[in-house]
Amino acid sequence: MRGGDRVTVLVPHCAGLAAGWDDGGVEVRSFRYAPERGELLGYGRSLLADETMRWRALAAAPLYAFAARRAARAEVRRRRYDLVHAHWLVPNGVALLGGVPAPLAIGVHGSDVFLAERRGLRTAAGRALARALLVTGCSPELVDRVCALGFPRSRARVIPYGVDAAAFTPDRERRSLWRRRLGVPADAVVALGVGRMVTKKGFQVLMRSLPELLAAHPDLHVVLAGDGDRLESLRAAAAAWPGRVHFPGLVLRDTLPDLYRAADLFVLPAVHDARGNVDGLPNVVLEAMASGLPVVATAVSGLPLVVEHEVHGLLVPEGDAAALGAAVAALAGDPARRARLGARARSRAATELTWDAVAARHRAAYAEALAGAAARAGES
Repeated sequence: MRGGDRVTVLVPHCAGLAAGWDDGGVEVRSFRYAPERGELLGYGRSLLADETMRWRALAAAPLYAFAARRAARAEVRRRRYDLVHAHWLVPNGVALLGGVPAPLAIGVHGSDVFLAERRGLRTAAGRALARALLVTGCSPELVDRVCALGFPRSRARVIPYGVDAAAFTPDRERRSLWRRRLGVPADAVVALGVGRMVTKKGFQVLMRSLPELLAAHPDLHVVLAGDGDRLESLRAAAAAWPGRVHFPGLVLRDTLPDLYRAADLFVLPAVHDARGNVDGLPNVVLEAMASGLPVVATAVSGLPLVVEHEVHGLLVPEGDAAALGAAVAALAGDPARRARLGARARSRAATELTWDAVAARHRAAYAEALAGAAARAGES
């Protein structure tokens, strides 16, 4: 039991994952859908970039859909549940098309909406949405796009993600750990970006701003942490500034809080890629805010939902390298402004964007959706 509710999470199996465990009062159960070497879906393994899915992962999708539906049915038969929330319209919402004997909600997060809009999946996605009592999304844009597929706007809710504000917290005594590892001077200003090195994160826009930015601020260092198919091209673009632009690669979760503590500001210049794919609300922005960092980001998708311009950071137009560079420069040269915006960002994360606050919003949405369904049933 957690927060007075019983919650069970079904997750796809992968190598090294247990069949089930308790996660702070939440029961987690994994399901098998292929031989272990063929379990390629989930946990960020299936995408080379958001535009391209590995063919082996695509081939595993029908097996995944069948197993997910079977696991959900078995779980609902094992216990009585008030509602099943299928996170990711594709594949999980579509996977439950065969029917699970419980009311259904669907959560959308980004790439699933992009896939649902494609011709080959649009009909199945529409049928899944027709079964749902509720759609939740982490950004207004994603909710708008789902409603354009036919879901009633009155039953859709925008609910941002949450963050563990106890794990991601400022700590000046640990500020030097990553700086020493990367060779960054103690008195340098560090602009940090974290995320997969893919088109929609927009780090290629940041690269275009670097010549003027680094020339004007000789004490500025840029750290871009993450892996992905654009990593090598970004490294090549930054080769002219050895020792000023750092690529530590994939950073393990337990060392990530200290990476934020090494920084002075956070940068995420997210964009829509050439086919319209966009992030919903990257968790890294919430982690940066909880860590007391002011955020420089583009005003797309769910980012303006949590970052208010000149309150928690600076928002710039999508794809505008000059505006992005100017915003980073403004914070790099003004420690008092960084401190003021960072403190407000931390305050918002620790009060409004905790997982408990987000869970309460989901619970209220579930109760409203179930009450609405009961009322509609009584009228028929």
